[in-house]
Amino acid sequence: MNKIMQENKVKLVINGKKVEAFSGDTILQVAAKEGIYIPNLCYHEKLKPYGACRLCLVEVEFNGKKRIVASCAYTVREDLFVYTESPEVERIRKNLVELYLAIFPFAPEIKKLAERYGLKGTRYRKENAYCSRCGLCVR
Repeated sequence: MNKIMQENKVKLVINGKKVEAFSGDTILQVAAKEGIYIPNLCYHEKLKPYGACRLCLVEVEFNGKKRIVASCAYTVREDLFVYTESPEVERIRKNLVELYLAIFPFAPEIKKLAERYGLKGTRYRKENAYCSRCGLCVR
């Protein structure tokens, strides 16, 4: 690997796993390359990150401070710690899936996520739309 390529690499930790990535990559891209699943609806590798669905939320820790970010739009940096399934992330994601289950219960990804989070129904008013409003078709 040449010197320029090495200078653009950063080291970070995802779910306790040490990984290397290019500095311009997003957390979602790096996680996918490492075989770490992060759910998403609105992401597409050929489009600018949109972050509308918020299902790709992860918790990041940098310099001792934690926060929740959209992994599709957050670029990696040196010494970043990423938690894709922290209790806070799981709580937020489960609430989002429950909401999406009411809005578009026919979307296959939503059905899979509802099953993953043990959701059999929703407390929200049902709309029964077929469109998941991810924005991919118009972007």
